[in-house]
Amino acid sequence: MATTRPVALVTGASSGIGKETARAFVAAGFEVIGTGRKTSGLTPPAGVTYLDLDVASDDSAIAAVGKVIDRFGRIDVLVNNAGIGSAGAVEENSVAQAQNVLNIDVLGVIRMTKAVLPHMRAQGGGRVINISSVLGLVPQPYMALYAAAKHAVEGYSESLDHEVREHGIRVLLVEPAYTKTSFDTNAAQPDTPLPLYAERRRVFDEVITDAMKAGDDPAVVAKVIVAAATDKKPKLRYAAGPLATRMRMLRRFAPAIAFDKGIRKFNRMPA
Repeated sequence: MATTRPVALVTGASSGIGKETARAFVAAGFEVIGTGRKTSGLTPPAGVTYLDLDVASDDSAIAAVGKVIDRFGRIDVLVNNAGIGSAGAVEENSVAQAQNVLNIDVLGVIRMTKAVLPHMRAQGGGRVINISSVLGLVPQPYMALYAAAKHAVEGYSESLDHEVREHGIRVLLVEPAYTKTSFDTNAAQPDTPLPLYAERRRVFDEVITDAMKAGDDPAVVAKVIVAAATDKKPKLRYAAGPLATRMRMLRRFAPAIAFDKGIRKFNRMPA
């Protein structure tokens, strides 16, 4: 059954940024479909329809988009929010673990985007909003896999935006900093831990825990995502929150040596 209201599909909407984003789209007048790997037994926010989706599966991505089109007749906004964090030194992450993180955080974005683009092109427009991170712009020791994934999403999004703009479609990036979610506790831990990194990992855990506690509320990020979806003249990149804005400015304007020292100081690493 087609709808006269715009339709937003938000992946990873069972908690955190995704759940707040689904709420924000409802408030903005959208029909909203939120996804999670297993949504049975979960209570969606008012006005949100939950749908099972595994972004690591081609078949699941295609099926989920098909169900939304069958029910609502269109998809105006896709928010690629689903993802997984990672922790540990690079030497402590196996290639198999790297493949899993990249399969979800990068190929998951690609799967969902490829699934919606034909429908958006046929309807004459749409927006794909990819949730990146300040770690798509700056390094983060002991989160190299996650940083690599977000750097990849940045390059993919900016390149794709040029390809589809003539079809009325925009591909945009929202870059949060640390946010008060369970992201850190759900991150993939190193599957081949090495004793020589144990102390560094302990310090890293403290740094990230403190940063998450002091981070932005997910509703702050959600508001920026809805702005990206509805701005008449959208920007390619949206910094979500004051810390993200500062980090982006520092990356752009701070001298390389000073920026490098700042990264090491923040992470309590030797000078």
